[in-house]
Amino acid sequence: MKISFLVSLFVLTLSASGQSTTTWYKGNLHTHSYWSDGDEYPEMIMDWYKTHGYNFVALSDHNILAVGEKWIVVPKSKLYQQGFENYLKKYGENWVTHRLDSGRTHVRLKTFAEYKPLFETKDFLIIQSEEISDGFNGKPIHMNVTNVQKLIPPQGGQSVTDVMQRNLEAVMKQRTETGVPMIMHLNHPNFHFAVSTQDIIDLKGERFFEVYNGHPQVFNYGDSSHPGTEAMWDMINVAYSTKGQPLLYGLATDDSHNYHQYGAAYSNAGRGWVMVKAAALTPEALIEALESGQFYASTGVTLADLEVSNSIITVKVKADRDVTYTIEFVGVMEGETETRVFKSATGTVSSFNVTASHRFVRCRITSDKVKENPFHVGDYEMAWTQPVTNKSPRD
Repeated sequence: MKISFLVSLFVLTLSASGQSTTTWYKGNLHTHSYWSDGDEYPEMIMDWYKTHGYNFVALSDHNILAVGEKWIVVPKSKLYQQGFENYLKKYGENWVTHRLDSGRTHVRLKTFAEYKPLFETKDFLIIQSEEISDGFNGKPIHMNVTNVQKLIPPQGGQSVTDVMQRNLEAVMKQRTETGVPMIMHLNHPNFHFAVSTQDIIDLKGERFFEVYNGHPQVFNYGDSSHPGTEAMWDMINVAYSTKGQPLLYGLATDDSHNYHQYGAAYSNAGRGWVMVKAAALTPEALIEALESGQFYASTGVTLADLEVSNSIITVKVKADRDVTYTIEFVGVMEGETETRVFKSATGTVSSFNVTASHRFVRCRITSDKVKENPFHVGDYEMAWTQPVTNKSPRD
């Protein structure tokens, strides 16, 4: 049975009524390490996120889980030699397993089971994840599985949509068989412009995609021939609302690979994240909140509060000094397919009443604070809330 929008509203406002306690948790659902094509040890990555105020991280290497024995050869570059020295200095000879062979340093990577207890506390959680990296006719199709329990190999398929559908169904099959909640999201659809808006429209059962990805090659803003991911988001949700499918939710992620070189040419940590309002810092509670739309995506803007009650969306920004914020309520009217800005306000608080005449409404908050180490030079810090409708999805 599908959960109605009004039930979701009730869940969102429980904290205000005192019947339940929820907390905002900051997390990144897409990042890489030496276990695949990242250039850092998992412990160094987890330490970075933990010391920078994150509450959860899903380390999502390509088509591999951090289990079993895996060795890497430290690249000859002084940059990576120094990276190894920093790793060794921080964790010590008793922790770092390494050897010299033919003049090269070989390092055994720690497994998920080994490094997880090193970092987890009541305020920091590491979630096992995998980036299923598949393709069709040379087009890269990547999808992340959060809280995966067993490696899921790429499923292949007869079209872009078929590849995504098969991988999504493999995740749902594991979720059903294990009884463990897990979610899949579509990564960077504009990476090599591999996944079109129509490909996603034809997909059944996907609830999440990356409206923002911090990798320099993902074309978040599209180009002269392809829409940006924010425009894609609205077009997909127009189609989903027409078909009676649950709306697609938007994530922001780092997709970090580079931890030693910084700038727009590199895929660095700290560019995009989600803020999730959950009852507890556990995979189960976070996934429940994500599936209920109780989160927003951010590249720097923090909300003091986000409330959806009686069909009214209220946004309160946690303001930085001397920073101006523009709060826009964006959506589509029933019977129409084009996005409108229904309301725009300068300040830190604004609200909007979602009526039956709206297909959906979401909120975009843009600051005039330039993003530090941005995906694109000149980007401002932003946030996106999830689309809201006051109608239940149709069967």
